[in-house]
Amino acid sequence: MTFDMDRLRILGRLLLAAVFYSLVAASAATANDLAPDALARSVSDEVLAIVRADKDLQSGNQEKVIQLVESKVLPHFNFTHMTRLAVGRNWRDCTPEQQQALTEEFKMLLVRTYTTAYRQYRNETIEYRPLRMAPGDTDVVVKSVVKQPGRPQPIAVDYMMEKLPSGWKVYDVKIEGVSLVENYRSTFAGEIQRNGVDGLVRTLSDRNKALAAQQSARR
Repeated sequence: MTFDMDRLRILGRLLLAAVFYSLVAASAATANDLAPDALARSVSDEVLAIVRADKDLQSGNQEKVIQLVESKVLPHFNFTHMTRLAVGRNWRDCTPEQQQALTEEFKMLLVRTYTTAYRQYRNETIEYRPLRMAPGDTDVVVKSVVKQPGRPQPIAVDYMMEKLPSGWKVYDVKIEGVSLVENYRSTFAGEIQRNGVDGLVRTLSDRNKALAAQQSARR
């Protein structure tokens, strides 16, 4: 099974943006008072300062990065929605148990990829574009660009966000116009066609175990 690891490594290097959005959703009152882009401008500098001051995170300490992702990022992404989009029309043919297994393995794949790619963080800076949001909107696109030292062109990163009772949740990320979940759709569909849904679950599980072993070897 082939994964677009280069694009996911870029996403991993942009973990700070995901961490920021976890802080956006961390306080329901604040999230309701401020639009996502306004809140971005008010807290992104603080988040960047925290990470830059943490030498363990900068050096790629795996345990600390995993803790960061699990505590700050995971609760504020809608992984069920993300997995459903990635699996596509095959989702409705899955049993509830298969849907849960796919969601857990896909979530773990993204976590493992984040922690592996975080070693490549190089003091990126994030700029947010004006948000197009009408009163009452519950589904928005937050646009940002990430500037990397030594890279002349910034990277466009768009966050698809939906407002749920628990706050704003990210359900897709586009990097240079390429959707994270759509990037997996054809791969997942091909694996299901060859080996069924359980085959896709096994493939994702094997990939996660391989990434875990690689991370353990680096400690």
